[in-house]
Order: sequence, then structure tokens, then C-alpha cells
Amino acid sequence: MNIVIVDDNQVNVTLLRAMVRQLPDTVAIAFTDPHEGLAWCLANEPDLILLDYMMPGLDGLSFISALRADQARADVPILMITASHETDTRYEALNLGANDFLTKPVDRIEFLARSRNMLALRRGQKQLADRASWLAEEVRKATREIVERERDTIFRLSRAAEYRDPETGAHILRMAHYSNLIAARMGMTAQEQELLLQAAPMHDIGKVGTPDHILLKPGKLTPQEWAVMREHANIGHEILRDSPSPLLRMAAVIARSHHEKYDGSGYPQGLAGDDIPLVGRIVAVADVFDALTSARPYKQAWPLERARAFLLEHSGTHFDSKCVDAFMQAWPEVLAIRERYQDEEHQDALSAEFEGV
Repeated sequence: MNIVIVDDNQVNVTLLRAMVRQLPDTVAIAFTDPHEGLAWCLANEPDLILLDYMMPGLDGLSFISALRADQARADVPILMITASHETDTRYEALNLGANDFLTKPVDRIEFLARSRNMLALRRGQKQLADRASWLAEEVRKATREIVERERDTIFRLSRAAEYRDPETGAHILRMAHYSNLIAARMGMTAQEQELLLQAAPMHDIGKVGTPDHILLKPGKLTPQEWAVMREHANIGHEILRDSPSPLLRMAAVIARSHHEKYDGSGYPQGLAGDDIPLVGRIVAVADVFDALTSARPYKQAWPLERARAFLLEHSGTHFDSKCVDAFMQAWPEVLAIRERYQDEEHQDALSAEFEGV
């Protein structure tokens, strides 16, 4: 353990070094310049500081005050050496953070006893810190395992929807990343943005409950078929709701709200304006834009500028204008995401994204 001696008198330093050698498993590091001693203590890890009071330039009280100002050094034991008549100095030193005192001339037996006590205190502090670090690491490991399980759930649920829907895995990735771009500009926290990125791919999970003859119909749906198709929003919400996972709860909200329209003409609840959850308003922009610009068995992909114009034209009616503005502000990143996630590579891209590769 590192015992730091700070005393401007070389004779005192020599005597203290000799006594420190009687303490097992210790190393004496001595300074006659208190400024150098303070700098070393702030840059390294002392286990006990033997500190003289009367020193030129920086006395013992100023040394303690400067050391304790560093939170990382708030618990380092300080054994201060004073003259027997300096009672007021001791009181002030205690208030500043000194732990114990030695009186000049230093008695060897007293020195060894007080130093052992201070070193025992330091060992206890270190053991507690090590225990706290171990517990924190165990919590991080458990949290990582939970996150990985959630990601695996998302991956499998998203794949389940993909197998039933002509939309591709690349669409899932693009719209999730578009949603993240919008969220970042809408003031959502970093944690909320990450949840949205992971939850958005499950927006159409309810389509697992849509009959094939409707879901895969190449032509226009009848009013009755549209009514069945629209039920996927409620089905998705029912699948995901009431989960203890914040991620799946957000996914449930997205599933039910991403087909709502800002003017109240959407489904399934006919919500309007800010009554529509923010994550639903965000995903609505991202999902529609990517659906318009993607080829499907029943349609050609729209040119980017036409889709961009569609969003602007329906800003404030279909879409929240603030979400549309945020999307437009991120246009260079939108193009980069579109380039990164190509339809023909969707299988590998989807697996890599949700398995954390």
C-alpha cells in the first residue's frame, strides 16, 4: 500500500521512512515540497498520507482542502502531524477531512498503531469498492442478457410478420432507422430513441392475424376486406401489450397508432393531433415514405422526389408537420440509410441488425 509522506523537513522524512518500513506490504513515497506531494496524490492512488502541518507555501490545512476537493480522494486516510499545543489547528483539520493525528516528536509505537488503524480502514474501503464494482458488473451482465433476449424476441416477431407480408426485411430496417432520425430531432432522449429503433420493426406484427387472401391480394381490396385488413393494428397491440418490457410496450403503442392520421381520419381509433402517441406519429412518416419508395408485387416504387412531395403535401393532415420537418432536415441521412439497406440483401441485414453483429 502506498504511504505518502509530505514534510518539508528532510530529517523528519528520513525518520518517518524508517518507521514505515516496519509496516508490512507498504511503500513509502516522500515529498519535501508539498505542491509536488499534492500533485502526486491527485494523479495516483495514495492509501495513507502522513502530513505535516507547518510547511512553507502550502500548509497542511490547505493541502487537505485541495485533496478533499477531488471526489476520488475524498476517502483517503490522512494522518496529520502537529505540535502538542496546536489544538485549534487540529479542530480545523478535522473539519477539513483529517482522520487522525500524531504529535511531535512522533512516538514510534503510537505511529505504528495509528498507521495500522488507518491502513485497515483503507483496506476496508477498497474491499467495499471492489464489491460494488463486481456487483455493478454483474448487473451490467444481467442487463445485457435481458436486452439480448428482447432483441431475439423482436427479431423473431419481425421475421414472423415478414413471412406473411410481401414487405421485405430491408423495409423493416429502413423505416426503423428513418424513425430514429426523426426521433432524434423531436427531442426524444437517447434511451427513447434506442427503444424506438428496436420497437419500430414490429409495427405490422398484427398482420400475422390477417387472412392470406386479403394480405396477399394483388388487386384493390373491397370495403369489407379493408375492414379486416385494418384490424392488424389492434391485433398487433393485443399481441404486444401488457408486457413488463418497456420495449414491447412501446412496440404495442406503435402497432396501434402508426395508421392514425393527424386530422383524425386514420384508424383504428380515429385519434387526431397530439392525441396520437408521438412514436406513432413518427413511425407513420417513416413507414409511408419507405412503402411509397419500395417496389411491391402490386406497384412500382415511387421516385424519391415524388414521395418527398407526398409527405410535404399531406403534412398537417395525414402526418404531424413537425415529424415531416424533422424527416426533411435529415434528408442526407435518409439517403444514406436507403443506400445501406437494399432489398436484395434484406435477410443478412435483418439478422445482423438484431443479433448485434
